[in-house]
Amino acid sequence: MHFDLTDLRLFAAVVEGGSITVGASRAGISLPSASARMKGMEEMLGTALLERHRRGVRPTPAGHALFHHAQLVLAQMERLRGDLREHARGGVRGHIRLISNTTALEEYLPDVLSGWLATNPGVDIALEERLSYEIAPAVAQGHADIGVLVAADSAGVEGLETFPFRIDRLVVIVPRGHALAGRRNIAFVDLLDEEFVGLVAGSALAEHLAWQSTRLGRSLKPRIRLRGLDAVCRMVESRVGIAVVPETAATRCRRTMALSTLRLTDTWAVRQLIVCVRRKEALPAHTRRLVEHLAGTAKADA
Repeated sequence: MHFDLTDLRLFAAVVEGGSITVGASRAGISLPSASARMKGMEEMLGTALLERHRRGVRPTPAGHALFHHAQLVLAQMERLRGDLREHARGGVRGHIRLISNTTALEEYLPDVLSGWLATNPGVDIALEERLSYEIAPAVAQGHADIGVLVAADSAGVEGLETFPFRIDRLVVIVPRGHALAGRRNIAFVDLLDEEFVGLVAGSALAEHLAWQSTRLGRSLKPRIRLRGLDAVCRMVESRVGIAVVPETAATRCRRTMALSTLRLTDTWAVRQLIVCVRRKEALPAHTRRLVEHLAGTAKADA
């Protein structure tokens, strides 16, 4: 049995992308060549690695086993490259897969990552938004190198290394002059008769608020959904509805917009954001340094 690194990269990309077409594109291989390689791998093993369906492919049990080992080999190769390039060139080069929930991605990571990237010009970061409860399993399964998520949503984090990142407070914003504007605090349940402005369905914050309303036996009334928190705040200022946003976004937007802020009294509105990795010491040098940078900014911000 002999698989080269191109085979392993292709197979991992196919499984992650859910189709041979997507996998071939991500691996930089033509579709005919990718299909031939996949067929050759299955013939070499004497068993199917993928189940073909109309909407794509899924790994068979043998495919799951190969995917797991392919991720380990590729991660080790990435660490090897990073460590050797660091010694050879006096600097680190590499690629980092970072997944995050909405708040960290929009409110904290841009500033935190910009300075780090400026001093690490040979490193690229693939930054992707995920729901908090998806992040720890994705890191554990090797789909990402680093995850940033809400600690309360960290099912699956067992066996991972975690580091504090930020305290994230959710608040309510209303236009100035709104009936609620004179209040300082409010419970989420007391907002559910109001019309909301929110982020697009599927975003981590939108799903979190939908889950909290479902737990109360109610549902939100979104008038419009937008892609960014600043756009949400502008809609609230225009009296389209009210919104629940991170306190950092509310504070920033209040500098230029006619908004009032109310603290949510619900315990889930104050959330600890954490960084998680499989095992820091097993990561490539450049990825370890980013983890240490993220954890270090938490101490500086405390």
